[in-house]
Amino acid sequence: MRRLAFAALMALGLSQTLHAGTVAYQMDAANSTVAFETDFGPDKITGAIPLEKADLQLDFANVTNCTVDVALDVTGATASFPFAAQALKGPKVLAAKDHPRMTFESTSVKGAGEVAEVTGNLTIRGVTKEVTLKAQLFRPQGSAPDDLDHLTVKLSGKVNRSDFGATGWADMVGDEVRILITARIDAQG
Repeated sequence: MRRLAFAALMALGLSQTLHAGTVAYQMDAANSTVAFETDFGPDKITGAIPLEKADLQLDFANVTNCTVDVALDVTGATASFPFAAQALKGPKVLAAKDHPRMTFESTSVKGAGEVAEVTGNLTIRGVTKEVTLKAQLFRPQGSAPDDLDHLTVKLSGKVNRSDFGATGWADMVGDEVRILITARIDAQG
C-alpha cells in the first residue's frame, strides 16, 4: 500500500474533476478491522470488534469537510484468550447485552502532512466522550496516483476505559486501551 499525504490528497482533489466535492465511500466489511490492545500485568490482551458500518465522506479539496461515522458490533468482540473475550462483553466492561453498539461520529477533521486528526464523539456503554484519532489514507500498490476509488483508512488512538464506566478487573487489566481501525473503502458511483 502506498501512503497518501493529506496535503497531496487535497492537491489531487483540486486537479481532478472526477472527485470534486465530497465523495461518499462504502466500507468493505470483509477486509476491515477494529483491533485493540491493553495491558494485562506484564502481558497484553489483544482483540477485535467487528465493524458494523462505516460511512465516510471525503473531500479531497478541503479536508475539513471530511466526515467519519462508524458503528461497531460489541456482541461480536473477540480477545486473545476466551476468558478475556467473555469478560470484555460482560457487564463489568463493555456490557454488550445492554449496549450492543459502540459508535464514533466525527465532529472535525484537520489535515497536516501525512496524518490527519479526526476528533469526534465516541460512545461506549451509553457514555459519550470526545476523542481524537490519527488518520492516514493509503491507496493500493500499483494504482495510479490520481485513482482514489479504492483506499484504506487507518485510524489510531487510545482511550481510558474507566472514562466510559468499563472498570471491571482494574486490578489486573490496564485502563488505557489502544485502538487501530483499518477500513478498506470504495468510492460510491
